[in-house]
Amino acid sequence: MACTKATVKSSGLNIWSSEDATGPAPVVDIIAVQGLGSHEFYTWVKKVPSQNADKRRRFRDKAQFWKAKKPQGKDGEDSPTEVMWVRDLLVPMFKDARIATYSYKSDWRDRKVKTSLRQCAEQFLNILSQHRQQADERKRPLVLIGHSLGSIVIQQALVIAVHQPEFTDLRLSIAGVLFLGAPFQGSDAAVFGKWLARLSRLDSTLLENLRNGSPDLYALQEDFCGSYTAWDLVCFYEMSDTNFGGLLRTKVVNPQSASLLGQRKIFLNTDHSGLNKFGGVDDENFALVLPEIRRIFEDGPSIVAERHRAKDTGATSYGNLHWMVPRPVNDLFTGRSELLLRIQKAFHCDQTSSPNKQKRFVITGLGGQGKSEICLMVASQMRADFWGVFWVDVGNASTAENDFIAIAKLLGQSVKSLCDAIRVLANTERTWLLILDDADDPNIDYQVYFPSGTHGAVLMTSRIPDCKRYSLDANEALEGLVDEDSKELLLKAADIPKDLWPSYNDQATTVVDILGSHTLALIQAGAYIAKGHCQLYEYPKVYERQRERLLKYRPEQAQSRYRDVYATFEASAEVLERSNSEAGEDALCLLTVLSMLDSAVIPLQIFQSAWSSGREVLRSSCEETSAIDDMSRSHALRLPGLLIKESDEWDPFRLTEASSKLISLSLAMRHDINGSMGLSMHPLTHAWAKDRQDREQQDTAWIATGCVLAFSRSNSIMWQTQERRLLPHLQSYLNTKIGRILLFESKALVIPILLECGWALLDMRQDLMLSHLLEDIFTGLRKNPKELLEELLPLYSLQARSLSNTGEIKMAVALLEQIVEIEGRILAETHPNRLTSQHALAIAYEANGQVKEAIVLLEQVMEIRGRILAETHPHQLASQHALASAYTANGQVKEAIALLEQVVEIKGRTLAETHPSRLASQHALASVYKANGQVKEAIALLEQVVEIRGRTLAETHPNRLASQHALARAYKANGQVKEAMALGFRRLD
Repeated sequence: MACTKATVKSSGLNIWSSEDATGPAPVVDIIAVQGLGSHEFYTWVKKVPSQNADKRRRFRDKAQFWKAKKPQGKDGEDSPTEVMWVRDLLVPMFKDARIATYSYKSDWRDRKVKTSLRQCAEQFLNILSQHRQQADERKRPLVLIGHSLGSIVIQQALVIAVHQPEFTDLRLSIAGVLFLGAPFQGSDAAVFGKWLARLSRLDSTLLENLRNGSPDLYALQEDFCGSYTAWDLVCFYEMSDTNFGGLLRTKVVNPQSASLLGQRKIFLNTDHSGLNKFGGVDDENFALVLPEIRRIFEDGPSIVAERHRAKDTGATSYGNLHWMVPRPVNDLFTGRSELLLRIQKAFHCDQTSSPNKQKRFVITGLGGQGKSEICLMVASQMRADFWGVFWVDVGNASTAENDFIAIAKLLGQSVKSLCDAIRVLANTERTWLLILDDADDPNIDYQVYFPSGTHGAVLMTSRIPDCKRYSLDANEALEGLVDEDSKELLLKAADIPKDLWPSYNDQATTVVDILGSHTLALIQAGAYIAKGHCQLYEYPKVYERQRERLLKYRPEQAQSRYRDVYATFEASAEVLERSNSEAGEDALCLLTVLSMLDSAVIPLQIFQSAWSSGREVLRSSCEETSAIDDMSRSHALRLPGLLIKESDEWDPFRLTEASSKLISLSLAMRHDINGSMGLSMHPLTHAWAKDRQDREQQDTAWIATGCVLAFSRSNSIMWQTQERRLLPHLQSYLNTKIGRILLFESKALVIPILLECGWALLDMRQDLMLSHLLEDIFTGLRKNPKELLEELLPLYSLQARSLSNTGEIKMAVALLEQIVEIEGRILAETHPNRLTSQHALAIAYEANGQVKEAIVLLEQVMEIRGRILAETHPHQLASQHALASAYTANGQVKEAIALLEQVVEIKGRTLAETHPSRLASQHALASVYKANGQVKEAIALLEQVVEIRGRTLAETHPNRLASQHALARAYKANGQVKEAMALGFRRLD
């Protein structure tokens, strides 16, 4: 008979689910344990407004409830609905479970109640055991949910169970525990309650146990964590303060106290009293708790069954005879709880496990991310589950052979070969765990180290992503710790007291971002700070100045196997160097190129584009010129060797092999870019790849990378469509001292590269960066930017465009007039450079208010280009576009519309919809439409432009902002004020 509100007991187990004697037995027990001084029913109840009451009445009812604590309605009005979530939500959701609540007398305000924590726990343990006496109950998985003190009661009960054999089955049946606001380290609010208790001469024993810093609680945590680290535990904590009648406002249990080291923690948006109350399936807090209950409900049976099986076959902690593990878990170990649970699940038996398949799990990832430490934690947590735990370092063949022979000797077998030693383990029909660590050489086939047969479990660590094929259904590509765990690890390593962590949160976040959440880097940064070399807030500036020193820093104690961050990456480079292969050399070459760029994703298409343009230069019969913007044979010969410059057709083989080598060692990561391949690097790997080169090597790599960038500019479509991806690489490449480069390399080699980069910045509207670049070039050449020299015309032409974009229109006009005058003397009237300069001058004229001069010049340019170029040629279309703009400025709107409609029509046929030139013409036509009163046509065009630029340009790109602003103005003109406001423009004057 299911319990009801009327029959609920104030002490003992209250079962809310119905049990049919003739039906199937429950498969899981779910028990919720109340907190300190709680009501046996209302502690689990949340009152929500009735669905039948109107909004105003519901608000009033709710207010009356909180004021008067009376659930009854008034004057026939609908009363708030009581949602007892254990009964109303869990029972219908988990039909195969026996669901109950546990109540006990713990109200310190009741003079009749005098009890201790241990008494509460022993009573709970005994009553629970009494309800699990039947054969199908003793080993039934058990999910426990504790609120506040109820969590501590659960902890104490489970610690007692460790030492009392009659509770072994119950202890092994714990599928998981959810702690709701558990005061593991005590509560400041308990001090307030203790003061009230003494004031009223009440028993304060329980409150004394719960005070902040209680030694009893500390001892309990040590006992509990020592026995239940491997159990599935989830901690929930409150985000809101509790108001104690205006006398005190605080969190009853702070996040630190509500957390267990190494276990998952989740916050709920409520105060302490709301942690155990949910109003329905749509309750935001219930939506966070339910998945954890469901996961434990589904995964628990297999885990519990494996525990009991291990006990029944003698593989308990008493039967764990062999422990061959090199070192204990690092005290700083943080996070990874979900991964640890996945590994445990993979190694446990259940009904779906294949008896003909060896249990395996493979962890791959970058060096220094903590793969070996995770294995140490798994070994420690699961020691009781295995008769033997064996560790083999497969970093090199001799070490692996020695370790396997040592295992065989430990098992009483004298062997002399690797194969015989592995065979000993394969034939051992006991529960054993084999850890294959450091499988990091892609030239070694690690299959030979897996014992044959179906016995045992194997856990492997590797930097080689392809090693996941040894366990396709159970593997993990390890990434950095999540932000909260990263900060916790850093602060622990820095030896900062835990109670001060909140005040260091922002500083820790900055350091975590700099180090890319790399585990070993965080530990060593913390050690550097703990040693007194700098304060936490100073670390970012020290890193900027002394990056290599910091990442090579080695703490004196508890060192990593690789000793420092850079050393762990260098171990991978040594694998490439030892290979003595073309692919290994190409991989190291590609690594140097990537080190000159950004760590973000780079499309490998850029290499094909560079090869194509470089090949054309090498095949050209034209003699090299002295022009400062000439990308010559000298540049083509400085392209990376892996591009095979002399071949007739593009062959990506060497590039692909080199990329695969870097990926295989986790030095780079593969990305898919719309069907094409891209590469990225971890920020620290990227820093190491640059710092490992000496100054001369860096200069060589800088030139090779610059040649790739400059030659690839011939593929304008790629640079336009991939602008957002290429920009950070261009910025990183130019983040160097131009003057120093010019001292060690010829100007004929360096300046053409810089000019190509400058034109790219111009197209991307990186106006400030282009200004700085031009300043550096003039300084490096020791030339005055205001004194025009004929041999430097390409440089001054770029300078003029930059001046126009930065608003220095008069200076731009003056400079362009000089350029046009010089080119008029030395170039034919049809020369592309002369026409381009005239075009640029006309645009500057218009910007300077000299519209008539702009029209005259543009009509001349358009006439000449019309004679020598096809109507679809980009330069001819650009002239028409510019002339239309000048017509508009001169009030010749109809002429502008006619020209722009022609341009938009041609570009619509010849260019992709995302092409910047096509979008610019559509934008211009829309603006003229609006000026002509054709607002609806303008909106239709601008909506299309805004949508495409929103996908292809950065949020701060001037063109994207300009189109959004123009659309907002068009909306306003059409009376669509809300749409205009939605674009973020509050004033459209």
